[in-house]
Amino acid sequence: MRAAARRTWWKTGVGLALTGLMLFPVYWMVNVSFTRDRDMRASPPHLFPTDGTWDGYRAVLDQQLPYLGTSFLVGLGTVALTVALAAPAGYALAKLRPPGGPVLSFVLLIAQMIPGIIMAMGFYAGYLQLGLLNTLPGLILADSTLAVPFGVLIFTAFMSGIPDELTQAAQVDGAGRLRTFWSVVLPVSRNSIVTVSLFAFLWSWSDFVYASTLAGGGDHRPITLGIYHYIGNNNQQWNAIMATAVVASVPAAVLLVLAQRYVSTGVTAGAVKD
Repeated sequence: MRAAARRTWWKTGVGLALTGLMLFPVYWMVNVSFTRDRDMRASPPHLFPTDGTWDGYRAVLDQQLPYLGTSFLVGLGTVALTVALAAPAGYALAKLRPPGGPVLSFVLLIAQMIPGIIMAMGFYAGYLQLGLLNTLPGLILADSTLAVPFGVLIFTAFMSGIPDELTQAAQVDGAGRLRTFWSVVLPVSRNSIVTVSLFAFLWSWSDFVYASTLAGGGDHRPITLGIYHYIGNNNQQWNAIMATAVVASVPAAVLLVLAQRYVSTGVTAGAVKD
């Protein structure tokens, strides 16, 4: 028993050390957000924000709220468009089994491997002709291309585990395919909806490539470009940069904590077959 206890303490210690190592960048981000400009280059650096300042957070409140608002709108729009497209597609692949369904699933998997900068250049050429540059709809559409393939795969895996007897019973009661999808399949797919919505929001919230390429010169710029606003050739406002990063991390962290239970179920759906 003593040997088992020593092994347990040893594993716990290693786990805590690795956790602290991985979380240190987060702590340093918070530390720098409170550090005064003249203390940024102190040697050795201050491990704690002695004589700290709130100037970075004042800059966030004064300058970054429009960027945060844009990111929220883009995130919510991306979630709505992703779920609206991916859920019916996942239902069709899982339950209707159209011809070429496996090929389409493979294509969606390959689509996730295309570098974002290549897609951004394609969007730029198309948006230039359509007048969608520097607009919220254009940015929402571009961000949705990252989330829709992932969403279709998650919905397909989850809905494949829904018993066919459930959908067949609805059809016996007179429900068509659309009614079955809306009234039967969607309510029992809550975990997959939360999972897809969370990842779609986080992808759009943290996007920089599409934002800088498609909305860098307009009035509707997300928080990733707001952070970039503080970086210049001769001046870097590090406390403002880190304060903005801290504030921008809060919604993502809160969503991850609240949705953790649903995400763990939604991501592993379809991994095990009875």
